[in-house]
Amino acid sequence: MTTETVETETWETISYTADVVCIRGTDVLLIMRGDAPYKGRLALPGGGVDRGETSRAAAARELLEETGVVVDPDALVLVGVYDRPDRDPRGRVVTAAYVVTVSDGTTPRAGSDAAAVRWVPLDAPDDLAFDHGEIVADARCQLITS
Repeated sequence: MTTETVETETWETISYTADVVCIRGTDVLLIMRGDAPYKGRLALPGGGVDRGETSRAAAARELLEETGVVVDPDALVLVGVYDRPDRDPRGRVVTAAYVVTVSDGTTPRAGSDAAAVRWVPLDAPDDLAFDHGEIVADARCQLITS
């Protein structure tokens, strides 16, 4: 009689999110996080991609829910995909980050899990939650070269 060894593979659970670098003139729109992690810290608007939803659609929806800013999902331009394993303390989170430019008259309002919203000079965001400083820097480079 032989004993068969069965190897099992454990799959890592990965969450899929979308973030938005929303630019008005020379400012970027940031939210103050109302929930952990990083409660009270500034971050990009964004959140989970729902079942059956594209990341682009999720980015537009999250921007609306958190800031009241309406954009056409087709206006969002991919900045990049961010998947460093330690980018979120809650676990493995991969995000598709987009950039969009809005008109000077755009006035945001805090909603959803955003405690507040504010326009911050695009070249000055510092100490943002997660890896959002890197995403903003990449979006700036993309805008400069396009």
